[in-house]
Amino acid sequence: MEGTSKRARVLLSFDAEEFDIPREFGFAIGDAETLRVGAEGIARTLDLLDEVGVRATFFTTARIALHAPELIVRAAKAGHEIASHGFDHSRFEEADLARSRGALLEILRSAGVEERLVRVEGFRRPRMAPTDAGAVRGAGYVYHSSENPIWLPGRYNKFFSPRRWSVEATAAGELMKIPAAATPMVRWPLFWLSFKNVPLWWTKLMTGWCLRSDGYAALYFHPWELCELSGAGGFGLPKHVRRLDGQRLTDRLRRYLLWLKARAEIETYGGFVERAMKERGAGA
Repeated sequence: MEGTSKRARVLLSFDAEEFDIPREFGFAIGDAETLRVGAEGIARTLDLLDEVGVRATFFTTARIALHAPELIVRAAKAGHEIASHGFDHSRFEEADLARSRGALLEILRSAGVEERLVRVEGFRRPRMAPTDAGAVRGAGYVYHSSENPIWLPGRYNKFFSPRRWSVEATAAGELMKIPAAATPMVRWPLFWLSFKNVPLWWTKLMTGWCLRSDGYAALYFHPWELCELSGAGGFGLPKHVRRLDGQRLTDRLRRYLLWLKARAEIETYGGFVERAMKERGAGA
């Protein structure tokens, strides 16, 4: 681990969304509560990132952004990237690609955010569901990160999908695809669910492997994970989903981010894309 190059990159992201995951497990939760927990999580996440001194990409649903625009504006003004996570976390139609992007841009511009920071260029589909690349590019996005190249029982099997970033040509132009991080060979996932269910030393070991092999790692978490979820019967969530939450998860994530910061450059997805595309163009 100590030998990991300082030039390695960590692409840090959070899916800023309504806290609707209890519904997947049959728990009845009202819309107001899904928005309240989602917004509280974003505030806690921004506090943590301020403390650690790193920037991240917030893949944001238009619905949570319209509910708490002040948090989205705060994130943008702090230098975090705002990207799209669709319009509503529970529903999706192709028209939402442009609709969600337009809503996020309007929130940022209406608040007087500097134009250089008003760039909603990335998209991630809720639950990593497949989305037509041409439609994503046609809606004005430059990259998307909607694939986890692992086998996740009960959700998807992408074990043989490409692990590394690539560029796809569409009728609307080129689109960079950035899968979530997974190690070579065994495809150990480096995402929110594995983070809370294995010891931190194991996550560090797997992260080091990925950084040495690929030179970067694309990570993602959820702001709502930083909220206290053990009340209200745990919102009906199974143990593997709420094993760590609230302050305990915040403390673990802080330790992990500080560990990463000492070994790699932590940056937004957009920053990585801009640099990679320039290098690609220069080498053409």
